[in-house]
Amino acid sequence: MLVGEYDEAIDFYVGSLGFELVEDTPRPDGSRWVVVRPSGARETALLLARATGPEQRARVGDQTGGRVGLFLHTEDFARDHARMVAAGVRFLEEPRHEPYGSVAVFADLYGNRWDLLQPRGTE
Repeated sequence: MLVGEYDEAIDFYVGSLGFELVEDTPRPDGSRWVVVRPSGARETALLLARATGPEQRARVGDQTGGRVGLFLHTEDFARDHARMVAAGVRFLEEPRHEPYGSVAVFADLYGNRWDLLQPRGTE
């Protein structure tokens, strides 16, 4: 995931979304290898890569062309939605209850769109 700066991205993903910081290792070229993952996840993680150069910087916050491209699954939608709102996460809509589950679109620190989703049957 292209980000503007490492520390602000870590603050958002760990502090606001409740992700775990898996690794933050300096690299010889001055970059860092920063990996975060949803709390408790073992198979999913994001590499947070500081954008370099104008082409990469232009894509920060628009990595899916303005569409929802990332899905954060939860087993307790109401709890996680309330926690995220309290942490300052910007939701772009009110929660909806669809045939497939409970969902609300939110924007990350840079504007990438995510679904907070509790699939039906996990209530």
